[in-house]
Amino acid sequence: MFGYMVSLNLTLRIIYFVSPNIFKKVTLSMGKKLTMTQNPNFTFEDWGLTFMSLSFIKTVSHILWLSMGQEAFEGGAAPDSPVITMEGQESSILKFMKNRPLVLNFGSCTPPFMYKLGEFKELVQDFSDVADFLVVYIAEAHSSGWAFTNNYDIKQHQGLEDRLSAARILFQKDPPCPVVVDEMSNCTTIKYGALPDRMYVLQAGKVIYKGEMGPWGYDPLKVRAFLEKMK
Repeated sequence: MFGYMVSLNLTLRIIYFVSPNIFKKVTLSMGKKLTMTQNPNFTFEDWGLTFMSLSFIKTVSHILWLSMGQEAFEGGAAPDSPVITMEGQESSILKFMKNRPLVLNFGSCTPPFMYKLGEFKELVQDFSDVADFLVVYIAEAHSSGWAFTNNYDIKQHQGLEDRLSAARILFQKDPPCPVVVDEMSNCTTIKYGALPDRMYVLQAGKVIYKGEMGPWGYDPLKVRAFLEKMK
């Protein structure tokens, strides 16, 4: 995947040099899959050069490096990794599990995740009689200095208080379920392969659904289809 992303970066650079118009058409097509073209908070100029940036390559490298530590796989045991409540108390993933499915929604204030927060809210509302839900705020995928402009100005977290403070931006959007944050070691992010965003369904200590890695694969509607079968 890393090789693909590097090739994509170089290819777009060449296309941009040869024909900025073709570059824009190709990038808009990619942006459609990321929901960026549907997001009214951003114009093409805000994000269009993202895929040509050095930050893009660094972020992809970091995500792939962390993903090598994944321990959560469909059909296997769900890691009971540590999280911190919004009140600053230590907890863990499985402490939020009751005698029914637990939907985990990993993400940060990245545009695709925030844009689909409405879909997630509807998911919670429609399936609160079937499952429990938990939002896990993780490291910012698009912290300050990234290629995005007009985005939330959140610096990369230097400590737990920074992470809790940034998580309050998400919390203010009123997700209808508990919100916790990953520890600064990013232990939960690593074990669940959650960066930049991802969804899971757990039950009885097992992973019964593992969503695809975001941003392209992040899709609350697929979790909806999965939960429909459990009604």
